[in-house]
Amino acid sequence: MARSSKKVVPEAKDSLDRFKYEVASEVGVNLKNGYNGDLSSKDAGRIGGNMVRKLIEQAENQMLNK
Repeated sequence: MARSSKKVVPEAKDSLDRFKYEVASEVGVNLKNGYNGDLSSKDAGRIGGNMVRKLIEQAENQMLNK
């Protein structure tokens, strides 16, 4: 299956960007505004992994509170 970078909810882009910088700060990775091509794969994975972990936690909490 081909991957697509198309956003499911385009209106969420700004919120996801803020979330990305928040998580990067929490794990001690310094992201710059704009290009971050010099970021190591390890650091990018730490940011992405923690974002996924937090989003899953939020979804689980919402399911419990319904």
